[in-house]
Amino acid sequence: MKTITIRNKVNKTIYSNIIKRICFKHDEEKVHNFFLNIGKIMESNLLSKNFIKMIFNYQDKILEQDLFGIKFRNPVGLSAGFDKNAELISIMEDIGFGFVEVGSITAKPCKGNKGKRLLRIPEKNSIWVNLGLNNNGSDEISLRLKEKEFKIPFGISVAKTNCEETTITNEGIKDYIYTLKKFNNIGDYFTINISCPNAYGGQPFSDPKVYSLLLKEIKILEIKKPIFIKLSPDLDKDTINKILNISQEYGIKGFICSNLTKKDINFDKGGLSGKELSNKSDLILSHVYKQTRKWKNKPILIGVGGIFSPEDVYRKIALGANLVQLITGMIFNGPGIIGEINFGLSKLLRTNGFSNIEQAVGSAYSNNGGNKNEKIEIKH
Repeated sequence: MKTITIRNKVNKTIYSNIIKRICFKHDEEKVHNFFLNIGKIMESNLLSKNFIKMIFNYQDKILEQDLFGIKFRNPVGLSAGFDKNAELISIMEDIGFGFVEVGSITAKPCKGNKGKRLLRIPEKNSIWVNLGLNNNGSDEISLRLKEKEFKIPFGISVAKTNCEETTITNEGIKDYIYTLKKFNNIGDYFTINISCPNAYGGQPFSDPKVYSLLLKEIKILEIKKPIFIKLSPDLDKDTINKILNISQEYGIKGFICSNLTKKDINFDKGGLSGKELSNKSDLILSHVYKQTRKWKNKPILIGVGGIFSPEDVYRKIALGANLVQLITGMIFNGPGIIGEINFGLSKLLRTNGFSNIEQAVGSAYSNNGGNKNEKIEIKH
């Protein structure tokens, strides 16, 4: 334990004092692409993969879960938006993630939005994102992944192509369906991204009536693996409740709470991640948990937004999350944050009297199990 603590401190010091200072002096997207290329190189070499495991990876039995037949070695996943073309799944397993979500992937290749598309906001621990679903398209990505196997679960985030054509409801649905068919036998679960805040035409499938039409067509595919829905944090409760009811009718297995926020930001377009999203995502997570915890087939909830520490993950779990995802926390605190979170979370669970992570899910609302020494608060 002492060795892991020292290792985590060394990783944090090196990243914050050297790597981060250099990276934050350069364009955000260029730095992102640089690390994508480094990741692909390291992923192709067994020696570098083992080195990455040694300096970052940490696992603990208390963090393991079996959800809908999918085995997660820990609850910390890489959120969609980082590995858009599914090129880094293996190296993310080495870093220590419990699962990876790739994409979002669209039917057609997409270059994304023009101009400046990423901006760090260090004073707020947030990132402004206006990428616009840039990816190589479902044909190329599915062909490359078809024969590959990975040791950790990975999900396929599916969105409609960022173009004027898909703003027409029927064309947008066809776009989703095309990608779902391409990846029907690839990956462990699907996420239907109906909440991208920086694509042409906004978020039409967050409208319950249009959303229902989409799920009706998806049902025809008879997809066997779990389907999750990625929600916007900017929806009102009435709209969320309607989406949840429709989802229950169509057998949706889980919800991701949440995507980027567009509200109350000083930008005309795009959305914010990180700490600026934290409270909004907590509120929607809490609401969805309360609305669904009595369902006969209780859904999996994935908490996303503002995760920078083990305490942040513990809060999400106590509010109802089975799993979490992050990107921004890793950008600000380095890849060592994954091992740091898993190590710290395992200690928090034991301190609060839990013998496995599943006992802690939703513990903010109940006195069943655990010491409940950790006070969970969300602002309204």
